Amino acid sequence: MRRRYNKFSTPTWFQNLKRICGQFIIPICVFQGIRTILLPTIFDVLLFVILVLLAVAIYLEII
Repeated sequence: MRRRYNKFSTPTWFQNLKRICGQFIIPICVFQGIRTILLPTIFDVLLFVILVLLAVAIYLEII
């Protein structure tokens, strides 16, 4: 039988880390987006995509 996932059962330190990342992820994404537009390298594009996916996951509470 599968256990149900309860977001309140996660450790407190992880919840705090998620809140802190949620505050800083948007400014970092904006900075990386501007950098990607000005100097587009494959590393910058991949980093920007990873940051955007992480931001979406945090704000939709997937993580």
